[in-house]
Amino acid sequence: MHAKLNSRKVVIYISTGLSTGGAERMLYNLLSKIDKMRFEPIVVSLMDRGTWGDRIIDLGIPVRTVEMERGKPTPAALMRLQRIINEIKPDIIQGWMYHGNIAAQIVSFFIKQKIPILWSIHNSADSLMADNKMTAAIVKLGAWLSRFAASVAFVSQTSKSQHEALGYLPENACVIPNGFDTNLFTPSLLARAAIRSELGLADDSTLIGSICRFHPMKDHSNLLQAAALLLKARPDVHLVLAGTDVNDRNPQLQQQIQTLGISKNIHLLGERRDMPRLTAALDISTSTSAYGEAFPMVVGEAMACGVPCVVTDVGDSRWIVAQTGRVVPPKNPLALAQAWQELIAMSSEQRQALGAMARSRVEECFALDAIAAQYEKLYEQALSKR
Repeated sequence: MHAKLNSRKVVIYISTGLSTGGAERMLYNLLSKIDKMRFEPIVVSLMDRGTWGDRIIDLGIPVRTVEMERGKPTPAALMRLQRIINEIKPDIIQGWMYHGNIAAQIVSFFIKQKIPILWSIHNSADSLMADNKMTAAIVKLGAWLSRFAASVAFVSQTSKSQHEALGYLPENACVIPNGFDTNLFTPSLLARAAIRSELGLADDSTLIGSICRFHPMKDHSNLLQAAALLLKARPDVHLVLAGTDVNDRNPQLQQQIQTLGISKNIHLLGERRDMPRLTAALDISTSTSAYGEAFPMVVGEAMACGVPCVVTDVGDSRWIVAQTGRVVPPKNPLALAQAWQELIAMSSEQRQALGAMARSRVEECFALDAIAAQYEKLYEQALSKR
């Protein structure tokens, strides 16, 4: 037994950070399922432990931090990262998100032993136009550096195509979608009743949910405009909004909600640690992003809970949802409100059938065990070429 453990390959995951976000959540998901008999994972955050650091430690996986300011890869920070890598002597380095990928690749040039560097990209490239100049520069630098990576895994086909158009190398690229734990994210009548009770709503209230951080990319303005249109026809519907900075202390959100006169029907819950429970309580889940999404985690999580989704046609959302929900153009509140209305107008049996189809799709295409196996296969291939 001990000899087998000693033959494990050490994999360092260099993540931009460990704050609340889909890419960070997917890293946790992968680490929870990776085969510990074959691989020994260690996480290095370029920033701090964030939201996910302690949870990763709870999996029995060490977390180190580089404490870069705002993720800026300064020479001093890169030297700290190099010292950590020299100390651990990993067999593989897996970059996670843009800054993590770039830092991993740059540091590898200054390390004596040749270690395969793998990248993981979680954004669509159309966010380049809207992201800050630093991120745009990092993405463009990535196009040149991508030729040195052993492999570059994109979470969506759309993201892969967009990055290749920017000059990322197609030869070492692949698509590994996000994966979902269908034992954790599962339909629950208990959760449904509990969340309605918590919000002081009737058991038969219709709940539409949006779970994402407050950021221009997520387009909460579109969501609220669509809500105002829907509530004129369906004043009995309630919307729950959760995520970083999606709370009563957000002046932009509060101002728009007050202006639209919909405060009685909008519930701002902020960051939650009971995502499976909150998601399972919804009748409809919605992702209203304007740009930048590659593979929104919240969509797969809702589908796993048997909740039909209404999504904007951004990244691979259309492909993920397929026939199990509704897809609308971004920045179109009327189309969004109409799609919600279509699902609300269904009988509860019809909506449950749609939700069951959604869960089946996740089990067939995005089961976490199968996705973890795809990463493990990449690692084996990289080691065999070493």
